[in-house]
Amino acid sequence: MPRPKGFDPTEVLDAAVDTFWRKGYAATSAQDLVEGTGLGRGSLYHSFSSKQQLFKDALRRYEETSATRVEEMLTAPGTIRERIRRVLMDVVEDETGSSDGHRGCLAVNAALELGGIDDEVTARVRHNFERVEDAFQAEFAAARQEGEIGAERDPRALARFTLAAMYGLRVLGKTADRRALAQVVETTIQAF
Repeated sequence: MPRPKGFDPTEVLDAAVDTFWRKGYAATSAQDLVEGTGLGRGSLYHSFSSKQQLFKDALRRYEETSATRVEEMLTAPGTIRERIRRVLMDVVEDETGSSDGHRGCLAVNAALELGGIDDEVTARVRHNFERVEDAFQAEFAAARQEGEIGAERDPRALARFTLAAMYGLRVLGKTADRRALAQVVETTIQAF
């Protein structure tokens, strides 16, 4: 049943995020979006102009929720290793702990499907990755200042390494089991 005209755009974007996340951009049809969001086809395209624009808006919404979640976990109490482990194990749990698991990361999925093909999607995904990398970098810099990690360690390099591990877990999580993913987490933590 279509939503009434006064729909909540955030709810619609959340539903679109879920639909694109499950199916990917190319495999998501207009009918999938109608069914996923509850909007009629006319309302959907009147509000978002095109499938491509809705996808870009969904990527922006995904960044708001996923990057904010990482930032909150990184600023919670604990040592740098405890906080990084918490972030990475959250990814493991996402990938293995529910029936929605094995979806990977919408930003990574978008990078693999459209990166280098669609400049706007590439830029949106890059922004998402940079936001998370910056959050890691800030915490590694603070940890170095506090003496938790060696003064010779480059916070930016550690942030990029951790980002690669995090998104690697998302990709591996599509097929690997929990034990394998947890080994990646512990090996990553040992690297700093």
